[in-house]
Amino acid sequence: MPEIIIQAREALISEHLSVRRILPFQQRRMVGPFIFMDHAGPINKFPSEITSLDVLPHPHIGLSTVTYLFSGNVTHRDGLGVEQIIKPGEVNWMTAGKGIAHSERFEDPELLKRESLEMLQTWVALPKEVEETDPTFFNYKPEQLAVFTDKGIWMRLIAGNAYGLKSEVKTHSPLFYLHVKLEKDAKLNLPSEHTERAIYIAKGSLELSGQSFTQGQMIVFSKNEDPLMTAKENTELMLLGGEPLGERFIWWNFVSSNKERIEQAKNDWKTGKITLPPNDNKEFVPLPENRFKPASSEVPPPEPLS
Repeated sequence: MPEIIIQAREALISEHLSVRRILPFQQRRMVGPFIFMDHAGPINKFPSEITSLDVLPHPHIGLSTVTYLFSGNVTHRDGLGVEQIIKPGEVNWMTAGKGIAHSERFEDPELLKRESLEMLQTWVALPKEVEETDPTFFNYKPEQLAVFTDKGIWMRLIAGNAYGLKSEVKTHSPLFYLHVKLEKDAKLNLPSEHTERAIYIAKGSLELSGQSFTQGQMIVFSKNEDPLMTAKENTELMLLGGEPLGERFIWWNFVSSNKERIEQAKNDWKTGKITLPPNDNKEFVPLPENRFKPASSEVPPPEPLS
């Protein structure tokens, strides 16, 4: 049986960009090193001003963002001066480390004419020893990623290792992240190499141990379980997990093993110590005010951006 079933919740991350938020969840903050997961789209009907989807420059510390598209494209710009048009099937891995700002812009007018937009972004918390590493950004093309096919099964290994496959994508701790497509009635076991494992159903539905699960749900399993999933229809999944890193604090877009470090990051953003993207520095997301009155010493954080 699953440890927990997480139902995605709706969140608004820009003027018109709504997402399904899966992680963090109140009863399950992380799966392995994965501390955040958003699923945007599919968007088939765009606002008249496509730029209203834009996520303005905003900061991160203590994590890597992993952006992966099913369809459409988005332009990434960051404080290193990187400008990258992200396309479907690519892996875009930005390690924030000691601090970086980036934006996600929707600038291609062809999006309005020809196709939908659908993307996922996860955050991978960094081990303590590299939380303060220098920021980096890497773009990996689909042909650099391992793909496996079998009867009714297609999978691309985005990062880490699973099912005997190993990714070229540079990571900082043991993990796995896969994009899987199953035809109706195809069967697949979860990879067994890692301690914490989860299935996110992006499209379609599954049967597991006599239970039915559907789009927008994440099913989390323990190491000791070997669930066999059966696709009830053509189904698209993200499989993810890895080894736990220990407790992490998350406030807005900041992740750290140390609460005081998050307070420093707040001040760094307010005082301009985290550099804006040099080719996208005319506007930014200000540090949010706490919108909740504390019921105890813990104040819930404002909604993260992707």
